[in-house]
Amino acid sequence: MADAHSDVLILGGGSGGYACAFRAAQLGLSVTLIEADKIGGTCLHRGCVPTKALLHSAEVADTARTGAAFGVRTTFDGIDIEAVHQYKNGTIDRLHRGLQGLVAQHEISVVSGHGKYFGDRTIEVDGTRYTGTSVVLATGSYARTVPSIELGERIVTSDDALNLGFVPKKAIVLGGGVIGVEFASVWASFGAEVTVVEALPRLVAAEDPWCSKQLERAFRKRGIAARTGVTVAAAKETADGVLVELDGGDTLEAEILLVAVGRGPRTGDSGFAEHGITMDRGFVVTDERLRTHVDGVYAVGDIVAGLQLAHRGFQQGVFVAEEIAGLDPVPVAEHLVPRVTYSHPEVASVGLTEDAARERYGDVTSVVYDLAGNGKSQILKTSGGIKVVRAGDAGPVVGVHMVGDRVGELIGEAQLTVAWEALPTDVAPFVHAHPTQNEALGEAMLALSGKPLHAHG
Repeated sequence: MADAHSDVLILGGGSGGYACAFRAAQLGLSVTLIEADKIGGTCLHRGCVPTKALLHSAEVADTARTGAAFGVRTTFDGIDIEAVHQYKNGTIDRLHRGLQGLVAQHEISVVSGHGKYFGDRTIEVDGTRYTGTSVVLATGSYARTVPSIELGERIVTSDDALNLGFVPKKAIVLGGGVIGVEFASVWASFGAEVTVVEALPRLVAAEDPWCSKQLERAFRKRGIAARTGVTVAAAKETADGVLVELDGGDTLEAEILLVAVGRGPRTGDSGFAEHGITMDRGFVVTDERLRTHVDGVYAVGDIVAGLQLAHRGFQQGVFVAEEIAGLDPVPVAEHLVPRVTYSHPEVASVGLTEDAARERYGDVTSVVYDLAGNGKSQILKTSGGIKVVRAGDAGPVVGVHMVGDRVGELIGEAQLTVAWEALPTDVAPFVHAHPTQNEALGEAMLALSGKPLHAHG
């Protein structure tokens, strides 16, 4: 094939890459998209979508197990893991076909293969060089491992855990961040005895400490053990499972060990550093408009330091396409990117934690509305709450933090409130349908406005 040139040349077809491709094509630019695997990237094939499919299967298992509490005579007979994977993979396949259709509709040229950056706005794939007036780097991330722990059949990363062919009776999760917490939740719902080991003092340590306490309390009620402030000294596979030695001498045994210590930027074999792209700890360095230090070269998604979330990469891809097209889009601040952990219960947040808000504004006011006062939450038999943080005692809402089943569905209004720098009194008059969990967010705003209604004490 002859060398090819396009207006926008994109390396990586994950959330950030394909979003950039679609938007650039909409704006009349010619686009070439290079992808080594499948369009949709980690999120669709090894991340967001398959994990949430497993979490939904887990929710159905919990519903079957607890039907009597709702007056329904259900029984839980166990997990058909093969059928679970069929459901999960079917969801992925349908979404993948949809993406392929959109690629064709937008007339995007797709090149399959591993691309390597060669400078001069050039990427080479299997000996063929492609150039772009603008180049967008979007190579995504990989599951980090621990150098001293050797992976195997029973010591796995999330990539392998997604397709595990059995339901473990006992599982150990190394890492109490989003990925670790979600898998711990799935396996517990499937009937496993789960222990989470986290080196930091609390689970989901990037969230407000109030969220961590709520989640840890809920996990204890579910029988999920959390060993926080503890590190793993060694781990090895045994004849029928794994043996994990903790610092301090304690040992844990299980059938499976999930190493969930975060994700790293996939840039090691990219040619970026060798050809003038400034790097920092494996991440591509950009300015606030996602421009690298090389003229005409941008980077988006997990290879740009910050929150490693699909919707962040998606938004950045759209932003860069509009930037290239000369539309002068407005960058979205990192703290305005919504965050959801889809465990049981869920954790959802946007904006600043109370500690971060106090550091920025000097003084803050916060209120917690307990879901015990929310009718829909009582119907669902979920507990938790909504915490709202404002700057000072008269400033705007700068953070919303929520714990409870389905609270991720409330993050849209929370994000709008924080992004618009709304006062609680601006939001308090909003009419929230009854009975919905959305009312709980309204009640929190009423409380911060000095007129709480469904609050005791």
